[in-house]
Amino acid sequence: MILAGDVGGTKVNLASFEVRDGKLTQVAFEKFPSREFSDLESITRKFLDGKNLKLQGASFGVAGAIKNGVANLTNLKWIVDSKNLAKELRVPSVGLLNDLEANAYGISALTENDFVVLNAGSKDAVGNVAVIAAGTGLGEAGMLWDGKRFHPFACEGGHSDFAPRTDLDIALLQHLRAQFGGRVSWERVLSGIGSVNIYKFLRDTKRCEEPAWLAEELKKSDNPAAVITTAGLEGKCEICVKALDIFVNYYGEEASNLALKIMSLGGVYIGGGIAPKIISKLADGQFMKAFLDVGRMKWLVEAMPVKVILNDKTALLGAAEHARLSLV
Repeated sequence: MILAGDVGGTKVNLASFEVRDGKLTQVAFEKFPSREFSDLESITRKFLDGKNLKLQGASFGVAGAIKNGVANLTNLKWIVDSKNLAKELRVPSVGLLNDLEANAYGISALTENDFVVLNAGSKDAVGNVAVIAAGTGLGEAGMLWDGKRFHPFACEGGHSDFAPRTDLDIALLQHLRAQFGGRVSWERVLSGIGSVNIYKFLRDTKRCEEPAWLAEELKKSDNPAAVITTAGLEGKCEICVKALDIFVNYYGEEASNLALKIMSLGGVYIGGGIAPKIISKLADGQFMKAFLDVGRMKWLVEAMPVKVILNDKTALLGAAEHARLSLV
């Protein structure tokens, strides 16, 4: 019996799995709002209470950088220590991996029904794989292909410098530089808060008018990014349509940046909570147009398969797989 977790800035998914003949079977699952708890240990206690599970191992995909078995969550004021968790769970050790690394481990557990194909790529697409996911933050990871199998690895590419291409991008960069005191990362424009930053830029620089009904709706909502995205998808107002267009364009640009950096000839996977919600927009051609806008390297990236992951439990499945492998 193993425990697996997908720990994000907004929610924590926990599940117990039984391992039989090298295969995972989910036994129990619960979702918890992250910000209603002070740490991960208290969530695991609540999950395990009354279940009488005898755990042999555990792994958690965590939205943050991990060093020496300790994770500092980027968008949540938690420190997650693998040794403390192991004591809490009474297991020999606990695996901590970046949430996008967990997504990479989980891809092998998915079926074709769990994907929407944005670009078929070449029929002989073999090699490294890139994984990028916009959600509460922006996560990036890769899968090294050694000729026989994949080796998932984490990175913090979402915190690399935002790279403007157009005059509008430059104006947005200058606007955000003033707001954040200098440096602007990709996560500032490609995440839930990123869509809000783009919207506020269009509003505050008078590039688009904010309707009164929308201003009121945003004021009442605890998820302004969802309000903006929904209005953009439904074409309710120019400012939200424009904000969503810019967001999707940036998604394609940074996906191809990552693809080039790790030479992902085996493909690119788009994960996270936002992509499935805007799948109609991602599939209308704008994402791929931005993805292929890489100058002399277009021939290389157009041969890469590009797929959107629809299964919202991919990181959880990946954490479970990581825990299973640690017991082998």
